[in-house]
Amino acid sequence: MTERGLSYGPLPAHKLDYYPAGDPSASPLFVFFHGGGLESGDRGNGSDPVFTELARRGISVASADYRTYPAARFPDFVTDAARCAAWCSKNLACRGLVIGGSSAGGYLSMMLALAGDYLAAWGIDHQQKRQIAGYFCDSGQPTVHFNILRERRLDTRLIRVDEAAPLWHVKPVTDPAKLPRVALIVADNDMENRLEQNRLLRRTMLHLGWPAEKVPFTLMEGYGHTGYNYAAAPDNSLVYPPMIEEFVRASVRAAEEG
Repeated sequence: MTERGLSYGPLPAHKLDYYPAGDPSASPLFVFFHGGGLESGDRGNGSDPVFTELARRGISVASADYRTYPAARFPDFVTDAARCAAWCSKNLACRGLVIGGSSAGGYLSMMLALAGDYLAAWGIDHQQKRQIAGYFCDSGQPTVHFNILRERRLDTRLIRVDEAAPLWHVKPVTDPAKLPRVALIVADNDMENRLEQNRLLRRTMLHLGWPAEKVPFTLMEGYGHTGYNYAAAPDNSLVYPPMIEEFVRASVRAAEEG
């Protein structure tokens, strides 16, 4: 049964819903951040069909809220995501932890995967797979997010790469064996320039030493931006849960084996 409204921090936005698998201590945990352009969206109503299906499949889920515009400013939403992941790591029993999100949540996942200071503030090495097995980055923006550009009073179509851009934080790899897996998922009819930016992020990661198998890339053909999140397959099953399950299980397995 879902546990609703657990607090992972002191602020009203620091809430999550927990969908435990049958045996949480023997199951992976997927910490998910919602989309909405960093200005809208929420963790759901405690009965999200994707998360309930994942729990049925043996993947526990923590679906989290975080501060958003207009009250938030960069990097409030990123520090909230790091706080949430750290809280889950310390307070929810699991066998391996994977961070993920869609759209704005994909951006947050990219930031945690590549910008080490956010999780380091909570004693977590963001690129040590035994602490974080993987990052599921669904249609995130690798450059400065368009609403951060709006915060700066800039045209939201501009491309900027600085400390607010996941791409800016990609660094040369020193120990590829310890790296977690970072999945990049994007639609062929995604938001303008989103596909190209995700391809650039992956190529940059590979260029700086990330093994190709650690950065799987999935092109969702025939979909618009995150249109597959609640889409049904021909057999009427949801498309999204098995995608997440496959990545989470493979990431946790790789973390345990290496």
